[in-house]
Amino acid sequence: MAESLPESSAKRFSRLFRKAGVFIAKAQFDQALVVFREGEALAAALDDKKKLALFRDEIIQCEKRLGEQP
Repeated sequence: MAESLPESSAKRFSRLFRKAGVFIAKAQFDQALVVFREGEALAAALDDKKKLALFRDEIIQCEKRLGEQP
């Protein structure tokens, strides 16, 4: 039986951004925010400052969208 290899950090970040994008497309900003926070935690754990900044920017945008919802 083949062992599954750990997913690279780049693939993990990419998957999280895609997943959040699906939620945003459906106007499910609360779910997108959960995913962005997961990415923020991953970036912080890996000490990836560029990705951390990207996730934090997305969190801010998502929080604004949540505040604009009726």
